[in-house]
Amino acid sequence: MLARLNHRIALAFIHDLAAAGIAWLLAYWLRFNLNIPAQYWSAAVSTLLWVVPIQGFAFWRFGLYRGIWRFASLPDLRRILMAVGLSALLIALILFMFRIHAVVPRSVLLLDPVLLLLLMGGSRLQYRAWKEHKFSLLAHEREPLIILGAGSAAASLVRELAHSREWRVVGLLDDKPTKQGRDIYGLAVLGELESLPEHAARLGVKHAVIAMPSASHSIRRRAAQICSEARISALIVPAFDDLASGKVTVSALRKIELDDLLGRDPIQLDDAGLHALLTAKVVMISGAGGSIGSELARQIGHYRPKLLVLLEMSEFALYRIEQEFSAHYPDVTILCAIGDVKQRALVDDLLQRHQPSIVFHAAAYKHVPLMEQDNAWQAVRNNVLGTYTLAHAAQQHGVAKFVLISTDKAVNPTNVMGASKRLAEMVSQSLQHMPQHDSRFIAVRFGNVLGSSGSVIPKFEEQIAHGGPVTVTHPDITRYFMSIPEACQLVLQAGLMGEGGEIFVLDMGEPVKIADLARDMIRLSGYTEHDIKIVYSGLRPGEKLYEELLADDEHTLPTPHPKLRIAQARGVDDAWLAAALDWLAQDGMVSEAEVKKKLQTWVTEYTPQQPGDA
Repeated sequence: MLARLNHRIALAFIHDLAAAGIAWLLAYWLRFNLNIPAQYWSAAVSTLLWVVPIQGFAFWRFGLYRGIWRFASLPDLRRILMAVGLSALLIALILFMFRIHAVVPRSVLLLDPVLLLLLMGGSRLQYRAWKEHKFSLLAHEREPLIILGAGSAAASLVRELAHSREWRVVGLLDDKPTKQGRDIYGLAVLGELESLPEHAARLGVKHAVIAMPSASHSIRRRAAQICSEARISALIVPAFDDLASGKVTVSALRKIELDDLLGRDPIQLDDAGLHALLTAKVVMISGAGGSIGSELARQIGHYRPKLLVLLEMSEFALYRIEQEFSAHYPDVTILCAIGDVKQRALVDDLLQRHQPSIVFHAAAYKHVPLMEQDNAWQAVRNNVLGTYTLAHAAQQHGVAKFVLISTDKAVNPTNVMGASKRLAEMVSQSLQHMPQHDSRFIAVRFGNVLGSSGSVIPKFEEQIAHGGPVTVTHPDITRYFMSIPEACQLVLQAGLMGEGGEIFVLDMGEPVKIADLARDMIRLSGYTEHDIKIVYSGLRPGEKLYEELLADDEHTLPTPHPKLRIAQARGVDDAWLAAALDWLAQDGMVSEAEVKKKLQTWVTEYTPQQPGDA
C-alpha cells in the first residue's frame, strides 16, 4: 500500500513539475502574441532550470501531495494558490538577486502564476470529474435512492454517496417551499415528502433514506409512514449525536428502528460523579442476566469498577453475560454468582467476602399476567422477601447505597406484580428509617423498556415474522416506553443523586398507544395493515388501560437533573414489616385470594382488578 502511495505521489509531483515548465513557456508565448523571438525563446528555456526547482520546492513545502486527487476540493485549491503565489515571489527575487543573464519580461512573471494555477487546479478537478463520471457509467448497476430532507445532513449524504458502488441518489424531497426546485450538488429537490409515491414510481425507486437526524420523532414517524404507504423501504442516517462525535459518517445508512420513531432527547450524565461512585469500587447487581441488569453491568463496566459481582438465578442468562464480558470487557473483573436473592446465607457470603459499596437490585418477577393468578404467591415472595433479604443484608454489611429497580405499575396497582413492587418500595423506605445504620436506600420507577424480555416488542416481531396477525389487548391501551440504555443511564444517575429514602421517577416522555406501536412495527417490517392485521384480544388479568407514574396522593419534587423527579409517596408505618416478613417466610403455598387480601392490608392503594374491568 505504501509503495503504491509513493508511486502515486511521484506521478503527481512529476505532473506538477511538467505543469510548471509548460506554464512558464506558455507565459512567454502569450506575451509575444504566439510568436516568440529567438533571443526570448533562449531566455525562456534557460530560466526553466531556476523556475521549475523553485516551484517544485514550494509545492512540496505546502503539502500538495497529502491530498487525494479523486477528492480534490477547496482546501487543495487553497494550498495550490499559496504555493504558486510564494514561488512567483521567489522566482522574481532569485532572478534579480543572482543577476540571471536572461531577459524575463515583467508580464511573464505575472502570467506564469495564473497559468500554473489553472493547469494544476484544472487537472485535479478534471481527474475528480473523470473518476465520478467513471462511477456514473455504472449507474445502472446501482440502486436508485431518494433522500427525504434537504438540510446539511442530506447535502453531506449526497456528496458521500456520489462515490458509492451501491446507491445512486436521484433526487431529494423536502416540505420547505424555499428548498423545492433548488439543486444540491446537481440533484434537484423534487417536491414535498407527500410526493414520494409519484416520484418513486417515475424514477423506479424502491428505497428512501430519512436524512433528518435532528428532526422531531413525529416528523420521522410521518416520513416512515409515507415510505410504508408508498411500499418504499425506509433507511435512516445515524443519529445527530453519533455524527457530531465522529463515530460514524452520514453515509452509514441503516434500517429505521423503533427507537428512531419514539425519539428521546439525549441524556446528560454527571460523568465525573459517576466515576467517583463506580470507578475502582466493588459493585453488585442482582438479576444481572436480565434486560435491565445486563445493561446496567455493561454501562458500569465502562467506568472500570474494581469488581463487578453479578448475581443471577438463571444459569443460561448468567453464562451469556459472562461470555459477553469476556469478549467485550476483558479488563473488567467480574464474579458470576448463581443463586436466589431470598437465600440469606448466599447473600451474606457474597457481601461479606466482597464488600460492595453499591448494590443495584434488578432481580424481580415482572410479567403481569403470569404473576396475577397461579404464580401470585411466588411473585410476592420473590419481589418483597427477595428485596428485604438483599437490602437488609446490605445494611448489615455496610453497603453505602442500595438502588431498587421499581416500576410504574407500583402506582395505584391493580395487579399482584405492581402491588408487590410497591411493597418492595415500602421495605426500602422502612429500612431507611432504621437507626444506627448509614446505608442509603433509593428506589427508581420507570415504565416499559423497548426490547426487554417481558415487553410486547419481541412478541410483535415474532407475530410479524409469521405473517400475523399482531394481537393487541385493547385499541386504547397505552404505555410509557424508553430504551433500555436510557433507563439504565437514569438509574445510575439516580443512584448517584440519592441521599436515602427517595423514590425517583424517570421522565418517560409521552405515553404511546400499543396499537400505534404495532402499526409502526408493521411498517418498519415493510408491510401494511392490509398485509398484516391487528387483532384486539381483550385485557388480560391485572392489566390496566394506562399506567401512572405517580399515585393519586403523591406529588413530585424537581431535582437538578431534568429527567429525574422525586415522588413524595405516603409515609410508611413500620409496624407492618415484621408481620409481613413472618407471613412471607412460610414454606407452604398460599392461595391467590389470600395473597391479594394480604396485599390490600399493607398496600392500601392496591385495588385488585375484577373480571371485565378496564
